[in-house]
Amino acid sequence: MFDKLDQLQDAATSAVAAAADEGGLRELEVHYLGKKGAVTELLKGMKDVPVADRPRLGARANEVRNAVESAIATRRGALEHERIRRLCDDPDFDASLPVSAPFATRPGALHPLTRVTAHIEDVFRAMGFLLLDYPEVESEFHNFDGLNIPPTHPARDMQDTFWVETPPGQERQLLRTHTSTGQVRTMRLVTPPFRAIFPGRVFRYEEVDASHEHTFHQVEGLMIDRKVSVANLIYSMKTLLSEIFERDVVIRLRPGYFPFVEPGFELDIQCQVCGGRGCSVCKHSGWVELLPCGLVHPNVLRHGGLDPSQWQGWAFGLGLSRLVMMRYQIEDIRHLLGGDLRFIKQFSPAAATTTTTHTSGA
Repeated sequence: MFDKLDQLQDAATSAVAAAADEGGLRELEVHYLGKKGAVTELLKGMKDVPVADRPRLGARANEVRNAVESAIATRRGALEHERIRRLCDDPDFDASLPVSAPFATRPGALHPLTRVTAHIEDVFRAMGFLLLDYPEVESEFHNFDGLNIPPTHPARDMQDTFWVETPPGQERQLLRTHTSTGQVRTMRLVTPPFRAIFPGRVFRYEEVDASHEHTFHQVEGLMIDRKVSVANLIYSMKTLLSEIFERDVVIRLRPGYFPFVEPGFELDIQCQVCGGRGCSVCKHSGWVELLPCGLVHPNVLRHGGLDPSQWQGWAFGLGLSRLVMMRYQIEDIRHLLGGDLRFIKQFSPAAATTTTTHTSGA
């Protein structure tokens, strides 16, 4: 595996150095560093690596990623320098002329969902978690049965789920209603012990309002080991939230029922939009439901091919869209996927700091 990482680094840096234009460079960036890129695909073989070698392997993988990122940045700068040089050598180019409106460059901005997702991935990767990606169109087994959700559970009702037309005789398909679908997949893919997260979009057949959307984002986390505890889970969540908000945040843990964990909890965060005073985001309660979590139910472990007498685990499902709203004090979830450029512009480098409330009309 270490030899493969060395070979991958050599191949990537050589290909990047030979990139002829920005388009080709971007393709290489996706090929090597994307969610389904060569580095991620190679790390899927970590299950075959002795447990004692996994920390060194993870560290080496980060070195490879950093080396490829550095090579891409260097090549991108060289290509830009070459473009400017050619432009300056053009006898018809006059740098003193003003840029006409249609061709004026406008500063772009990363979407707040992109910003927070990347930050979360960095935090968990530093804590030794694998970063995995799974399909948005899922089977009924991975979305329900494998998670100990019986056929009579109300979550299977059409009011909650977008079902996909499936040919007769085949297992029913649906748009995943939570990123928890990755739990059984990960247990079957990766040899324990392990820690992993899998962020992505999820879909619910819900009425849209200030705090609910039919399409939103979550990140699922799963840890499997010989012995785990709720204390491990709470520590990881506090670490994440303090990193995201760059300060200590007020949380509360209360009992909650979820078929795939036992015991189950609801981790709430004090509303960052109103400071706990009450608003439309927190439904005037001062708290926002952010993170259902708990110890993995023995039935889910069995569906994942693990013996509950030998292995334990905890899992959480973080409401990524709601976390973004708290981080940037966004008062309406509909702004996130609304496509209003006035909203996105607020996150450009030249925009105001994130301590202000972001709205679509700003």
